[in-house]
Amino acid sequence: METTMNYLNQEAFELSTNPVSTSTHKPRVLMLYGSLRDRSFSRFSAEEAGRILEAMGAEVRYFDAAGLPLFDGNRSADHPKVLELRELSQWSEAQVWSSPEVHGNMSGVMKNQIDWIPLSIGAVRPTQGKVLAVMQVTGGSQSFNAVNNMRILGRWMRMLTIPNQSSVAKAYQEFDEDGQMKPSAYRDRIVDVMEELMRFTYLTRDHKHFLVDRYSERKRSETAQ
Repeated sequence: METTMNYLNQEAFELSTNPVSTSTHKPRVLMLYGSLRDRSFSRFSAEEAGRILEAMGAEVRYFDAAGLPLFDGNRSADHPKVLELRELSQWSEAQVWSSPEVHGNMSGVMKNQIDWIPLSIGAVRPTQGKVLAVMQVTGGSQSFNAVNNMRILGRWMRMLTIPNQSSVAKAYQEFDEDGQMKPSAYRDRIVDVMEELMRFTYLTRDHKHFLVDRYSERKRSETAQ
């Protein structure tokens, strides 16, 4: 039984960042929303957040989950919608997840999208080190069940989930007929969240591999060689 730290004597830990080239392209943000309804308030929230991000200088893309098959392991991995989602996830440097709260949790539509984004595809890791912001809408009083559970998923996907979040209560009152968000403290909060998302993205996007590099994974890799 090892009683000292001798087993770490040969390990070279990288605990500070090395100089890296600085990205000059716009931050790339993927928007996911958890409803297929024509008048979807989670989509409206995602679109409002997307417009805010574009005003802040981001490149924004949306994924429409209509037609995405139910998660079935990898039997449908070649489905066009699955391929589209995975390609967008790889493209992104940050993501925004916006879900309605259904039975005290995120919607099945939201969870299905996340399930289709694997932790790794060969040597490619579609989510690790990417920044994440979570938002939810409710039809009644304000709640945080969906955002709390999306935080758990974000951590499991090894994403850098920002501290701030948005929860819009009685969402049917907060958007006009065109899906634009009315002036309110809820809209101000979404601006806050997107501002924080952009800051974290600028801070981390050139260091994501450093941030998710793990001793245990290096050890397994060396053992396998």
